[in-house]
Amino acid sequence: MKPITLIGIVSVVLGTLALADQGINYTRQEKILDIGPIHATAEKQERIFPPPVIGALALVGRVVSLVAGAK
Repeated sequence: MKPITLIGIVSVVLGTLALADQGINYTRQEKILDIGPIHATAEKQERIFPPPVIGALALVGRVVSLVAGAK
């Protein structure tokens, strides 16, 4: 199997999962208090919502690269 075909298959699967998930969660630490030796932080949950159109276009591009790699 050609490497471009394998990359195309993996990226199509990941693109489909990204469209189904509709967001990426991540945690960041925010400094609340910083007085001398006393430090306090809080963890904040944030979510990034990528536009579905971008995911769909990327998925179409990956399918095209998969077909091109098969030829």
